[in-house]
Amino acid sequence: MTPSSHEKPARLPEERPRETPADLIVSGCTVLVHDERERIGFEEDAAVVVRDGVIHSVTTAAAVDGLPAADRIDARGQVALPGLINCHTHAPMVALRGLAEDLPTEEWFNDVVWPVESNLTERDVELGTRLACAEMIRAGVTCFADHYFAMDAVAAVVAECGMRALLGQAYFSSQGPQGRERSLEFALRHRGTADGRITTALAPHAPYTVTDADLATTAGLARDHDLPVHLHAAENRDQTETSLARHGATPIGVLERTGVLDTDVLIAHGTGITEDDLPLLARASGRTAVATAPRGYLKFAWPTTTPVRALRDIGVPVGLATDGAASNNSLDVWESMALTALVQKFTEGDPRRLTSRQALHHATVQSAEAVGLGGTVGRIAPGRRADLVLVDLTGPHTQPVHDLAATLVHSARSADVRTTIVDGRVLMRDRELLTLDVPAVVRELGERLPALTDRGHGRRIQEYDT
Repeated sequence: MTPSSHEKPARLPEERPRETPADLIVSGCTVLVHDERERIGFEEDAAVVVRDGVIHSVTTAAAVDGLPAADRIDARGQVALPGLINCHTHAPMVALRGLAEDLPTEEWFNDVVWPVESNLTERDVELGTRLACAEMIRAGVTCFADHYFAMDAVAAVVAECGMRALLGQAYFSSQGPQGRERSLEFALRHRGTADGRITTALAPHAPYTVTDADLATTAGLARDHDLPVHLHAAENRDQTETSLARHGATPIGVLERTGVLDTDVLIAHGTGITEDDLPLLARASGRTAVATAPRGYLKFAWPTTTPVRALRDIGVPVGLATDGAASNNSLDVWESMALTALVQKFTEGDPRRLTSRQALHHATVQSAEAVGLGGTVGRIAPGRRADLVLVDLTGPHTQPVHDLAATLVHSARSADVRTTIVDGRVLMRDRELLTLDVPAVVRELGERLPALTDRGHGRRIQEYDT
């Protein structure tokens, strides 16, 4: 493979021998790197040296010959990428995969998903999360942002399986102040746990299920406790039009007047963001980001998609996401990357947007910024946490390679990920999961499905009425 970058990154430094062995050396691969202007490039026949869960150096394969290491991975024929980040999902909802198909949004929520979610137990959430984490690890996802119920169970699975996550306990105003208080208690209790791999957020569900008063209180709590906010907003154009009719403001306008845009906020979807919303987002005093999950928008036949270029133009990072598997059917961020590029080309009417390089930038740097980890992950560079994946491009569907960025975005698949590493720990090696027992999870989850999916009780956790 040859680098397809026009601007070749600076020559890799040599790794100087040290007496203490490195924890891990990955050698012989092509490494995706970023220069000081965030431009993407590729270094061939390179090596990544990991010490104490941190990337110590990115150097040449020759420089690590003879360097002692506790573990070594020969990655010849593979590309090392920063671990992918799923910037908005509901991991336990893999248990509902394929349950609500070919339905408009209102029926999807009211007739199937919210009645079924009223049956959820903590064990259901744990099993769903185990299955979801296995799926994501196998697809090269090293970090995910989750927003759901019974999140203590989710945090326990993350700690055990070795992934990184931004977690929030979701709440509706219909739960009373106790819902908001539980969201805060969860965020404070789990912040920095799992050896620092878990970060937390306050998680009001959305402006259409949480009152202005609760949003304003949440914004104050976020500022007082230095916590981000993760919520759905302007998910589709219907929500925006209904919000204007009922409240005299778009969902983004509601976030501004309640102070949420003065916090660090991660907005899920945003396909209903209007041109008038852009100045509000541009002048937000907090760190504002949007997560886009295009597969679900196509399934629901929403008429608009996340305005990626307009958001980038005002400095709002757009991270890649899948949403939950109940709407998306998979947690494959690789697919989200390709679809984001294709949908933006179609929407813009311009094949030059998004380019493969721009898509990779959203999948790495911008996704890390979106979940508040821009200084921690998202790049393979000294000082960053050692979250990386190895992608095998020797298959017939990825050969020949004329443009490596295009091959990664439009030809490679999640099944081409061979190895997944988080904090220097190998979670999957040569497609073998090392931290999760999938057959046991599938067996128990299958036994629980009849009780979980029963809708004969007539209950639902909320009503979708936008």
